[in-house]
Amino acid sequence: MFNRQRISELIENKREKLIDVSDRIWDYAETRFEEFQSAELLCKTLEEEGFEVERGVGGMATAFIGSYGSGGPIVAILGEYDALPGLSQERGNDTQQPIEQGGNGHGCGHNLLGTGSLAAAIAVRHFMEENQIKGTVRYYGCPAEEGGSGKTIMVREGLFNDVDTSICWHPYPFNAVASVSNLANYQVYFRFKGKAAHASGAPHLGRSALDAVELMNVGTNFLREHIISDARIHYAITNSGGIAANVVQAEAEVLYLVRAPETQQVEEIYQRVCKVAQGAAMMTETEVEIIFDKGCSNLIPNNTLEAIMYNNFRVMGVPTFNETEKEFARQIRKTMATGERQGVLQQLNNLSIKGSEEILQKLKEEELSSLLMPYINKTFKMSGSTDVGDVSWVVPTVQCATNCFAMGTQLHSWQAVAQGGTSIGHKGMLHAGKVMGATAIDLLLNPENIDLAKAELKKRLGDQSYICPMPSEIQPIASR
Repeated sequence: MFNRQRISELIENKREKLIDVSDRIWDYAETRFEEFQSAELLCKTLEEEGFEVERGVGGMATAFIGSYGSGGPIVAILGEYDALPGLSQERGNDTQQPIEQGGNGHGCGHNLLGTGSLAAAIAVRHFMEENQIKGTVRYYGCPAEEGGSGKTIMVREGLFNDVDTSICWHPYPFNAVASVSNLANYQVYFRFKGKAAHASGAPHLGRSALDAVELMNVGTNFLREHIISDARIHYAITNSGGIAANVVQAEAEVLYLVRAPETQQVEEIYQRVCKVAQGAAMMTETEVEIIFDKGCSNLIPNNTLEAIMYNNFRVMGVPTFNETEKEFARQIRKTMATGERQGVLQQLNNLSIKGSEEILQKLKEEELSSLLMPYINKTFKMSGSTDVGDVSWVVPTVQCATNCFAMGTQLHSWQAVAQGGTSIGHKGMLHAGKVMGATAIDLLLNPENIDLAKAELKKRLGDQSYICPMPSEIQPIASR
């Protein structure tokens, strides 16, 4: 038995420093592979706390690893710090009010995620020193989770080859350790080139790249009926060819994101989408260039680690909130549609957890969750994607969720941005650090459980082996 309270004390002693880091990253709001200020702030903070930091790892300027200790076991704590474009929003404002029209915002709470993981790493480092615990703790600074799959590149470059286990978390409007999987994905640009012409004077001489994009989108809409129901195909037109209607558009581009439960399924759907694009090019007598941007794998759950993390979470309790915070959450909830407010409740109901009726009734009455969801080792499939999945294929991995938002808050929304820079987000962030820190110490003191987790991962994979969805020629870039 170890002193979990000491983990909490170590984080509380750094409370103001950690909140300042989180808020500054919230202010920076840097998007994929451009998190220069955020990464450097985290690096300097790690160095101040006695970590050795290696910057620019994996060929990514904003990726880094901070290490303390020596030898095994080696425990990795994963941190993210990238924002999303177009989600600028004032912190603490319960009405939609961008700071900068069209600017960036932390709509997925990665300012909290990166700093919560930092809190865990710092606490583990000092606890190890105080108690002369052998092993190594590493903070992995992982850029571009949103649209860049930085961790996938880190895995590809062998940065996890000697790691024994990895720990992560994510801000959510609830507290949980769940056995989850999610969707693998590919992100791909389809760039069409045609021939410009006067749209009225000589339309027969033009070949419209925009027509090709539209035909591709129509063809893909028909394809949606003929793929597995768990798959998703999203798109965004990134170049419509200009704003002159009387010019046949010579260039146009569309970005596709293809998701499915397994990477091989993504590959199969992707090949069909490519055929649709080629067909659209043939119909319009244009050319299409297919540019693979990024990919990530589905998440492999690990019940061994989940049970250990859940026990630490159960013992350490959940974040608590005051009346001012609850009132702000009430105001935020008023901005949500009924379906949004009840989204988490519906997911819980679908899991058919023993005693779920009582839990559901309590959650219906709360603005901010005051309970820890029951743990079940039945795998729950999430419709989102994360590059944590690639780490989980090579290293047994576990995650938790702590309450950082009002019940019903959707990620990638202005409401999430508004709350991620407030005390509600800070409390969930610091508590996540405590749960992760306690879990890391638990594993360092009981390395036999790491062996059990590795055996479970091996059994789950069976005859499958990890194949990186990002070929070596795909290099990280901020935008195209």
